[in-house]
Amino acid sequence: MSSRTAVLKEGVSISVIKHAHHNFDVDVPGKDSWRHREAGANEILVSSERRWALMHELHGAPELDIFELLQKLTPVDLVVVEGFKRAPLPKIEVHRAGNGKPFLFPDDRHIVGVIADVSVETRLPVAHLDDISAVATLVRRAAMPVEEIDTARAARG
Repeated sequence: MSSRTAVLKEGVSISVIKHAHHNFDVDVPGKDSWRHREAGANEILVSSERRWALMHELHGAPELDIFELLQKLTPVDLVVVEGFKRAPLPKIEVHRAGNGKPFLFPDDRHIVGVIADVSVETRLPVAHLDDISAVATLVRRAAMPVEEIDTARAARG
């Protein structure tokens, strides 16, 4: 059973927000939606019987922060956010030793747990990357209600 199946069997609705650190494109050059965007359309909504996607061009406007992006989602039980390291929200650090990067948790007070593929010395809750059950437990414990996210947003100024 995959971790996706395990979570969905529990009846939890999930959405994901992923931050990209570079220009990205979800459209294929040459397709009509790509042509419309290249011609200057502000938004392009593509729809089929299986899914729809809305692309919104910023045209030089500032990037939205995580709080603004969360408001764009349909309400669900759990939103998994990847990236947004500087957001003043509780975070779980996912660390892979093979990436050669140092841990972030010693210097980031917002990190509330660590998931890693190596042993970790910390007082924070830790789960091994391959232990799906422990990872799910850590995520459940670190999750925060929307009302608390709104409080964190108000506190940032």
